[in-house]
Amino acid sequence: MSDPVAVTPELLRRTPLPRPSEEGDKEERGRVLVVAGSVQVPGGALLAGIGALRAGAGKLQIATCASVAPHLGLAVPEALVAGLPETAEGGISPDAATALIERARRCDAVLIGPGMMDRPAVAALAGALLRGLDGPPDGPSLLLDAGALAALEQAGAAPPHRAGRMVVTPHSGEMASLLGMERADVSADPPGVALRAARQLGAVVALKGSCTHIATPEGARWAYDRGRVGLATSGSGDTLAGIVAGLLARGAPPEVAAIWAVYLHGEAGNRLARRHGPLGYLARELLAEVPAILAELCDWS
Repeated sequence: MSDPVAVTPELLRRTPLPRPSEEGDKEERGRVLVVAGSVQVPGGALLAGIGALRAGAGKLQIATCASVAPHLGLAVPEALVAGLPETAEGGISPDAATALIERARRCDAVLIGPGMMDRPAVAALAGALLRGLDGPPDGPSLLLDAGALAALEQAGAAPPHRAGRMVVTPHSGEMASLLGMERADVSADPPGVALRAARQLGAVVALKGSCTHIATPEGARWAYDRGRVGLATSGSGDTLAGIVAGLLARGAPPEVAAIWAVYLHGEAGNRLARRHGPLGYLARELLAEVPAILAELCDWS
């Protein structure tokens, strides 16, 4: 088996993102729905939502717990924020699935998982959304992150009509749970495990780590090893998920959204490391770096 292709600026320029027209409005750049957050970790929804906007998505909706929704609405004034029923543990209730499915069908990309702490509830909710959104090929692109990955643990694979049209972004511990293996075995062969997961789950996989490995069900593989240790910080995965979702909303194919997002996330960390030092920058600070990196790579002047 050949080695994964390195994710570099040269690769990205050969794999361009959809270019919006100068006359286009925000609808052209897509609508993102971020289903995220909990009473304990409302910031996961904030980081992911802003990540989607920084990646160039045109419109943002956040669906979160009712008790924190007003606060998120003030913190992210660019977003429509919908409050949903809560569980006793502070998560989004699976009873919200029907309303969310209707909302999601009107969007171009749906991200489920950041900051969702009630694991049984998020597994049930994400599973219901997967089933409810399985159908026409013009439905939204889906991204499962963090707690929402438990829905795939139970299902074993993406719904039939979502095969190859979904992205998952596990770290090594989450990947071990997804595949029923030991974390040490994931760490021993991350490129092989990423490919196995992509084929088994029917999804584009971005296996996060010091070197992030991306794989498709068809067998294409990429690797990004330019990230620094400072990226391993609270909320960093939420920002990456949001960037992927924003690129999906803009019309990028799942594998293109994944490789671009991994690079943008990593390069944002590199720039902060040069400015502030290798440790101590915040996940929220990554997001303001993304538009300039995009502009340099896309060269739309």
